[in-house]
Amino acid sequence: MEIRALGWDERYAVRDSTARAFGPVLDEAWERRSEAARPTWEAGRWFAGFDGDRIVATGVLHDMTQWWHGRPVSMAGVSAITVAPEDRGRGLGRRLMTDLLRRCAGFGHPLAMLYPATTRIYRSLGWEHAGAQHHIEIPAEALRTVAAERVPVRRAGREDAGEAAAVIGRAHERARDSGPVGWPEARWRGMLGHRDEYVYLAEDGFLSYHWSGGNTGLEVTRLVASSERTLRALWAIVGSGSSTAETVRACVSPMDPVLWLPHERRLYETVHRTQWMLRVVDAPAAIRARGYPAGVTAGVPLLIDDPQCPGNSGHWRLEIEDGEGRLERSPETAGAVRLGPRGLSALYAGVPVTTLRLAGLVEGGDAEALSPAFAATPFSLDFF
Repeated sequence: MEIRALGWDERYAVRDSTARAFGPVLDEAWERRSEAARPTWEAGRWFAGFDGDRIVATGVLHDMTQWWHGRPVSMAGVSAITVAPEDRGRGLGRRLMTDLLRRCAGFGHPLAMLYPATTRIYRSLGWEHAGAQHHIEIPAEALRTVAAERVPVRRAGREDAGEAAAVIGRAHERARDSGPVGWPEARWRGMLGHRDEYVYLAEDGFLSYHWSGGNTGLEVTRLVASSERTLRALWAIVGSGSSTAETVRACVSPMDPVLWLPHERRLYETVHRTQWMLRVVDAPAAIRARGYPAGVTAGVPLLIDDPQCPGNSGHWRLEIEDGEGRLERSPETAGAVRLGPRGLSALYAGVPVTTLRLAGLVEGGDAEALSPAFAATPFSLDFF
């Protein structure tokens, strides 16, 4: 199998592969998605594996950032992984993912993230479950009761892509969020251009939502704010639809303030979780770029074994202090904490060391100081 990047003029060549893997897409939706992803095509980030002139596998590396404790880290969003049904079982998916990992490093991404259709193959290549996209269901009437002051809010469109990205980024930074992703401005322009998506922008907040369920419900795709006033004002906009909508489905963090705003909250809540996986591609760069809780210190020798990303392998000294982290080469150290890429990726995402030890992903050494240093509750607001 020969793997190469595809150009914008080759986008229709992958439509059949996508349909066979994920189901057919209507023409209008296909064109809309293709146009939104045009910057990815034009940047040479859409790949296909060929057997002769026949496409047998595909994959995409989106240019993204991901916030970790409030700091944006360069990240590759891996998506559209397909293998032709008649070619499955030949190891093509593994070959494709191994190649894409190498390309992640070439693009300068220390992290990679994906939503897995299956777990086994990705774990075999060093990925591990790290967080989830959370959707909750709230009675629209409950949001109508949210008390809110009038805040300057305006409708937003493609021309506001840069400002929207900046407002969202500042909100994640201020909240010290872990897991949410950011897109380049060119991609935001495509995402903000859908006529059925209602988008509002405030000085320190952003809201996007649309009708769902045959116009009996509303779905909030993103609502972030840096202040209580703006947060309440944006949720009040959503709640104003309660005269028509019965329920609101919202993509939120697991500790989103909206769960504490309404006067009433159900005893039993419906929460849908869509799991995503993380891969540390360049360990020193990923550690250096990430944020850490203030006042937490750690100094731990590590021994990493990473066959797919050999630059991560070897003896290291991990130091975390004053919200900064660094991973530096060190001589062989007795009693070093031993871990592979799965353990490293899960640790980076805030999975407690006790959990990792019981799962067999961390061994040896004294690693207990790492749990508070990497503490996080990762979530995502985007599916790709």
